[in-house]
Amino acid sequence: MEKESLQVAVIGGGAAGFFGAISAKTHHPEAKVTIYEKSDKLLSKVRISGGGRCNVTHHCFDIRELVKFYPRGERPLKKAFGMFSPTDTVQWFESRGVKLKTEADGRMFPTTDDSQTIINCLMQECQKLGIGIKMKSNIKRLKYVDDGYELGFHRGGKVKADKVIVATGGSPREKGFDWLRELGHEIEEPVPSLFTFNMPGEQIKELMGVVAKPVSVKIMGSKLQSSGPLLITHWGMSGPAILKLSAFGARELHDKDYNFKALVNWTGERTEQEVRDILKNVEVDNGMKKIPNVNPFELPGRLWEFLLNKLELGDEMIWQNMGKKNINRLVHLLTNDEYQVEGKTTFKEEFVTCGGISLQDVDMKTMQSRRSPNLYFAGEVLDIDGVTGGFNFQAAWTAGFIAGMLK
Repeated sequence: MEKESLQVAVIGGGAAGFFGAISAKTHHPEAKVTIYEKSDKLLSKVRISGGGRCNVTHHCFDIRELVKFYPRGERPLKKAFGMFSPTDTVQWFESRGVKLKTEADGRMFPTTDDSQTIINCLMQECQKLGIGIKMKSNIKRLKYVDDGYELGFHRGGKVKADKVIVATGGSPREKGFDWLRELGHEIEEPVPSLFTFNMPGEQIKELMGVVAKPVSVKIMGSKLQSSGPLLITHWGMSGPAILKLSAFGARELHDKDYNFKALVNWTGERTEQEVRDILKNVEVDNGMKKIPNVNPFELPGRLWEFLLNKLELGDEMIWQNMGKKNINRLVHLLTNDEYQVEGKTTFKEEFVTCGGISLQDVDMKTMQSRRSPNLYFAGEVLDIDGVTGGFNFQAAWTAGFIAGMLK
């Protein structure tokens, strides 16, 4: 039987913290579990995720495929997802009366389309299990004492815990991890992940709201490439193709100071030769038609006109008068359209970093620190991050569940 005196402190009142606390109390019913949150808000990322609907997880139930959506953590997460997968997440919420639905792109949301449903579920579970929650409790120091920990607060005061789960989320600066470095942990420098591209000097911003899909985007002078829908915004480019690129290229783009050239293939994965062959067929089949009136790659109308204007091909020119030179120019533009990126913008309000506690310092089968006993990690405080689509929450549920086993 569990000792009644087992004290478990969970630092951080976000998704990973709540799930870690619930798991700890479920696996160790006699333990006293308390969540310490530094702000006066709980589950704030859950509230704003997915435009206020909460993108709980992703409909990717094959673990070998699932891990490919994590630029950092792919290999270590295989073990973790084997213990708590998206299937388990769906079952966990549905067994508590929260039905989830899958959208066309694989993202999963509560059927209510309201993040409050998820918040209520987690809060009710904590209440039912008797988990304590203390707000405005910012941890200043974590000190290893007698096989347990002493938590010192910024506002003064100390508490003792036998086991601690750290779920404080990402930090924009390395300094935010100093209190964990003091316990011997290696910190991977935090840099932004999941951001959009600012293009202050590019006219394409005039097409804000236009979505092109699927496109392929490359970063000039690197091996970075991704594909998917692209959204043109009033500051530049966003959408899954850009966000995926920003996540996988987080460190490299940071090193470039977010100043680089993006090459867009508006035809998706088609090669120059494939595009040239299609345009030659258009010349033959639609020779007398005006160029703007035949859109062979079914691009959004405004985008097609924009690209033609870029080449200064007049509205009255017909296909049979294009000539080889103009066809070549059009082929190059469709497959290698160049845009200067100067800066980034956070994706919506979903601040995500790459970096944090080095995974070398964590046993992924238990989420326990290899540097400091009885200390566990969950969520974005770890050097794990996924692309957009519910993957970051899934990593949080998984790590929280495993950490809460307190093995």
